[in-house]
Amino acid sequence: MNNRKKIPLRKCVATGEMRPKKEMVRIVKSSEGDVSIDLTGKKNGRGAYLTLDKECVLLAKKKNILSSQLKAHIDPSLYEELLELAEAEKQS
Repeated sequence: MNNRKKIPLRKCVATGEMRPKKEMVRIVKSSEGDVSIDLTGKKNGRGAYLTLDKECVLLAKKKNILSSQLKAHIDPSLYEELLELAEAEKQS
């Protein structure tokens, strides 16, 4: 019997890597079309996971990955917020 708890994996939209959900941040588009960062992972709507890493955030921004994944306009301030979160994550 395998008693170890299964670690939920998610695929990073920028790198295509499968990583533990805890290392990632979910960006969600609500039914109203609002795009926001979902730190709880529980918001309703279409979600896309991004590795919480400066390189991944910049790659997603450069290639406009979130916009195509969520089929929505992504405000530049969202990327700023993601970069700040990535920096804070690195510090801890």
